[in-house]
Amino acid sequence: MATAAERETAEEQTHWHWRNSMRPARFFALDARAVIPWFVLLVYARPITLFVTFISTVVFYILERKGLTFPSAIRSLRVWLLGHKRPGLVAYRRHRMNDFG
Repeated sequence: MATAAERETAEEQTHWHWRNSMRPARFFALDARAVIPWFVLLVYARPITLFVTFISTVVFYILERKGLTFPSAIRSLRVWLLGHKRPGLVAYRRHRMNDFG
Protein backbone atom coordinates (compact mmCIF):
# COMPACT_ATOMS: atom_id res chain seq x y z
CA MET A 1 0.00 0.00 0.00
CA ALA A 2 1.10 3.51 -0.74
CA THR A 3 1.45 6.00 2.05
CA ALA A 4 -0.47 9.25 2.13
CA ALA A 5 2.63 11.23 1.15
CA GLU A 6 3.25 9.01 -1.88
CA ARG A 7 -0.37 9.36 -3.02
CA GLU A 8 -0.17 13.13 -2.61
CA THR A 9 3.06 13.24 -4.63
CA ALA A 10 1.54 11.05 -7.36
CA GLU A 11 -1.55 13.27 -7.49
CA GLU A 12 0.62 16.38 -7.68
CA GLN A 13 2.59 14.92 -10.59
CA THR A 14 -0.59 14.65 -12.65
CA HIS A 15 -0.90 18.43 -12.54
CA TRP A 16 2.71 19.25 -13.44
CA HIS A 17 1.91 19.86 -17.10
CA TRP A 18 -0.29 22.83 -16.11
CA ARG A 19 2.39 24.31 -13.91
CA ASN A 20 5.00 24.11 -16.67
CA SER A 21 2.78 25.33 -19.50
CA MET A 22 3.75 29.01 -19.16
CA ARG A 23 7.47 28.55 -18.70
CA PRO A 24 9.52 30.56 -21.19
CA ALA A 25 11.04 28.66 -24.08
CA ARG A 26 14.75 28.09 -23.55
CA PHE A 27 17.58 27.44 -25.99
CA PHE A 28 20.47 26.04 -23.98
CA ALA A 29 20.95 28.64 -21.22
CA LEU A 30 19.25 31.59 -22.94
CA ASP A 31 15.75 32.72 -23.75
CA ALA A 32 14.58 31.32 -27.08
CA ARG A 33 14.22 34.86 -28.46
CA ALA A 34 18.01 35.09 -28.43
CA VAL A 35 18.06 32.58 -31.31
CA ILE A 36 16.25 34.87 -33.76
CA PRO A 37 19.39 36.89 -34.64
CA TRP A 38 21.22 33.62 -35.27
CA PHE A 39 18.61 32.64 -37.86
CA VAL A 40 19.07 36.02 -39.51
CA LEU A 41 22.82 35.38 -39.51
CA LEU A 42 22.25 32.08 -41.33
CA VAL A 43 20.32 33.84 -44.08
CA TYR A 44 22.36 37.05 -44.31
CA ALA A 45 25.91 36.23 -43.28
CA ARG A 46 27.79 39.51 -43.17
CA PRO A 47 30.24 40.94 -40.63
CA ILE A 48 27.71 43.50 -39.39
CA THR A 49 25.10 40.76 -38.91
CA LEU A 50 27.63 38.71 -36.97
CA PHE A 51 28.37 41.75 -34.78
CA VAL A 52 24.66 42.44 -34.14
CA THR A 53 24.09 38.76 -33.35
CA PHE A 54 26.87 38.65 -30.78
CA ILE A 55 25.76 41.93 -29.21
CA SER A 56 22.14 40.75 -28.93
CA THR A 57 23.26 37.44 -27.42
CA VAL A 58 25.35 39.29 -24.84
CA VAL A 59 22.40 41.58 -24.04
CA PHE A 60 20.13 38.56 -23.52
CA TYR A 61 22.78 36.96 -21.31
CA ILE A 62 23.10 40.10 -19.18
CA LEU A 63 19.33 40.31 -18.84
CA GLU A 64 19.23 36.69 -17.70
CA ARG A 65 21.96 37.32 -15.13
CA LYS A 66 20.00 40.29 -13.72
CA GLY A 67 16.89 38.13 -13.45
CA LEU A 68 14.88 39.94 -16.13
CA THR A 69 12.97 38.41 -18.98
CA PHE A 70 12.96 40.25 -22.28
CA PRO A 71 9.42 41.72 -21.87
CA SER A 72 10.16 42.88 -18.33
CA ALA A 73 13.42 44.47 -19.51
CA ILE A 74 11.49 46.38 -22.19
CA ARG A 75 9.01 47.56 -19.54
CA SER A 76 11.82 48.71 -17.23
CA LEU A 77 13.45 50.54 -20.15
CA ARG A 78 10.12 52.29 -20.81
CA VAL A 79 9.89 53.31 -17.14
CA TRP A 80 13.47 54.56 -17.20
CA LEU A 81 12.81 56.66 -20.32
CA LEU A 82 9.30 57.96 -19.52
CA GLY A 83 9.19 57.98 -15.73
CA HIS A 84 7.02 56.19 -13.21
CA LYS A 85 3.87 58.25 -13.74
CA ARG A 86 1.93 56.76 -16.61
CA PRO A 87 -1.64 57.94 -17.13
CA GLY A 88 -4.31 55.53 -18.24
CA LEU A 89 -5.38 57.72 -21.14
CA VAL A 90 -3.43 59.96 -23.45
CA ALA A 91 -3.99 63.66 -22.70
CA TYR A 92 -5.98 64.39 -25.87
CA ARG A 93 -8.37 61.45 -25.20
CA ARG A 94 -9.28 62.47 -21.64
CA HIS A 95 -12.80 63.75 -21.19
CA ARG A 96 -13.17 67.24 -19.81
CA MET A 97 -15.94 68.24 -17.44
CA ASN A 98 -18.69 70.08 -19.33
CA ASP A 99 -21.07 72.58 -17.77
CA PHE A 100 -24.27 72.67 -19.80
CA GLY A 101 -26.19 74.83 -17.31
